[in-house]
Amino acid sequence: MPQPHLPFQTFKITTFNNFSFSCGEPVILKLIDIASDYGIEKGIGMGGISLNYLVRRLLVFFLTLWVAATLIFIIPRLAPGDPISAMVARLSYQAGFVENSGAIIEAWKERFGLNDPVYVQYFRYIGGILQGDLGYSLARFPATVTELVGRALPWTIGLVGIATFIFFTVGNLCGALLAWNRTPRLFKVLIPMSMMFTSIPPLLAGLLLSYTFAFLLGWFPQTYSYGFGMTPGLTLDFIANVIHHGTLPAMAIVLVTFGYWALGMRGMMVTIEGEDYMILAQAKGLKPFYVLYRYMIRNAILPQMTALAVSIGTLVNGVVLVEVIFNYNGMGTLIVTALREQDFGLIQGTSFILITTSALAVLIIDLSYPLIDPRISLEGR
Repeated sequence: MPQPHLPFQTFKITTFNNFSFSCGEPVILKLIDIASDYGIEKGIGMGGISLNYLVRRLLVFFLTLWVAATLIFIIPRLAPGDPISAMVARLSYQAGFVENSGAIIEAWKERFGLNDPVYVQYFRYIGGILQGDLGYSLARFPATVTELVGRALPWTIGLVGIATFIFFTVGNLCGALLAWNRTPRLFKVLIPMSMMFTSIPPLLAGLLLSYTFAFLLGWFPQTYSYGFGMTPGLTLDFIANVIHHGTLPAMAIVLVTFGYWALGMRGMMVTIEGEDYMILAQAKGLKPFYVLYRYMIRNAILPQMTALAVSIGTLVNGVVLVEVIFNYNGMGTLIVTALREQDFGLIQGTSFILITTSALAVLIIDLSYPLIDPRISLEGR
């Protein structure tokens, strides 16, 4: 039985060297099948992290930590005076008089090794870091810097982690919906309106949220990371209380940040709409949501992750200010307290921990690149 005659349609194909030719629909369908089979056979298995890629990123990570530790050691010593004299002067100002202040200063200098040569202090400082010993807090002696940081760091990591997940996910999703031609008009109007807080700093956003939702409405607490009288533990009451106290600080970060990611994602989505693989996906008749996720979002998200790695330092600075506004029990409040008390040991320790945390986050993001774009591990970039 003869096959029914199908309408014949002519397509024009332009190669990379601008050579054009025309062919019929059966030829196009055959080329699509061949390209699809070739991609399946040659593309899968490219993922993973090569040893060369991993070694380079680890070397950059440890080099960053060494440079940061060296600068943290040098900068406080460029200031006039010394921390012991500053601490005794502060005590004299508060109490009016400190007996035998000269002997106290010399004894404390000997106790903390400040009379040793600078290079001896430096190697002792680096050796302490390698052993996880950040020294003592001068204002809260005999408490160690490690002990104080251990109490504050989990709160900052939790706040930054949750806020980053929210604004990065929501921002990129909103940007993708803004660029997608199948998004309803209502969403394309509401999403830009929600970016009105992008132009204000996190400090001002924190003050605005605190005044509106804590002071006027009383929906959320103004200060601290959990309520008075609460015993920290993995209980539902404590977890709910922590979430209640952390909502406003997290929202202060999210409101002023997610708009940048939405605009960046929208720009990346627009640039890839005319790519060859998009035309191929549409010619194959793939479902629109599959094309949106597999072809558009997955290819546009890599520059966004690069921008996230670059902006982590700025994000941490904003979190420090937000923690101060809400008197949150994190690293920001601890740093401000150390600056107020001129506790140089605590300032050095908290600064190094924040830099280490930021560098570690950048390393994790960097190592996740090959999972999104398999070409990176093969090309060693």
